[in-house]
Amino acid sequence: MLSGRQIRIASLVRSRRFARRLGLFYGAVFILSGTHLPFFPVWLRAIGLDASWIGIIIAVPAVTRFTVLPVVTALAERHHALRGAMRIAAFATALGFALLGIQHLPPLVFLAYVATCCPWTPLLPLTDAYALRGVLSYGLDYGRLRLWGSAAFIVGALLCGGLADVLPPAQLIWIIVAFGLLGAITSLSLQPLEQPTREVGALRGGGWLLRDASFAGIIVSAALVQGSHAAYYAFSAIDWQAQGLGGLTIAGLWTIGVLAEIAVFALSPRFTLPPAVLVVIGAAAASLRWIVTAQQPHVTALAVIQISHGFSFGLTMVGTMGLLIRHVPAHMTARGQGYYAASTGIVGSAASVLAGAVYARYGQGVYYAMAAMAALGGTLMWLVGARLARQPHSLASGG
Repeated sequence: MLSGRQIRIASLVRSRRFARRLGLFYGAVFILSGTHLPFFPVWLRAIGLDASWIGIIIAVPAVTRFTVLPVVTALAERHHALRGAMRIAAFATALGFALLGIQHLPPLVFLAYVATCCPWTPLLPLTDAYALRGVLSYGLDYGRLRLWGSAAFIVGALLCGGLADVLPPAQLIWIIVAFGLLGAITSLSLQPLEQPTREVGALRGGGWLLRDASFAGIIVSAALVQGSHAAYYAFSAIDWQAQGLGGLTIAGLWTIGVLAEIAVFALSPRFTLPPAVLVVIGAAAASLRWIVTAQQPHVTALAVIQISHGFSFGLTMVGTMGLLIRHVPAHMTARGQGYYAASTGIVGSAASVLAGAVYARYGQGVYYAMAAMAALGGTLMWLVGARLARQPHSLASGG
């Protein structure tokens, strides 16, 4: 018979092991993103695609978020297979990017990227759901877990940025492939989690979440703020390269933004404001950020502006996850993440296609549209926050 002290020690060991292995996996997932987000558009331009094709292709992950992703997360939850789904998605992603690297014709690049994004886009929501289960099981802090992903993003961006100065841009895809393989290997170390108890409302299907106005408002408003980053993700590296900035400088600018994001995640346990207010602050920061970016500031000013990424992305993410933890039942965490990701997919795909068309005609003027999108998201979240404050119950309680 184990004593109370031995049980506490064993629980602490499991908690630390879970956090350590999940941190490594978050790192592998985000080191891939750190190479992909800044430099995938550069690779597309290097193999001869124009701005319109780039806008369409960049929109693919957003489309698979609201088509394929909800199906995958629902299946993983129904079969209690979060960890298994994460492993399958990680290996399929690595294979998909390898297939993508040997394509050069725009339609074939598009189709190969679709095939890659089908397993890739569910990977992060599945990982977040796995992490939130750990938050509930072990009393961990989401921000502290997630910051390892952001730190790895910096490593990927700087490494790829340095290599971009010495490698032909058309070879950058193979760096992405290598990090995709790293994620697949790391997924094998993830430990199993106990299945959560089914709470009040457990017999209801997942569709009741979408019928709740508060939940729908949370995911749509957050998606608008996050979707306002579409032009930045698609065209910032191309713009900066056209202005004469080198690959390492571009990676450095991205790194500043992610360092600010890491700081927000690290400090998140100390935040006392309601999660909805955090999202509103993030939306305001995003609007201001895009208005200033539209002025084509000097590289020194760009470095300062990049700090606001900690608010426009990081604070919005912390606030959104805080809302989802409070308002989604534990046994429906994966489905809630799937619906949130689907919402960001719908908004993000529309924003990416719009950004490609507007950028082709107005260049930096596209950021004014992104500022308006963020402002709309902040306004909606303000209304949602007021509604939540009046509700005597939460979705997590099922009542």
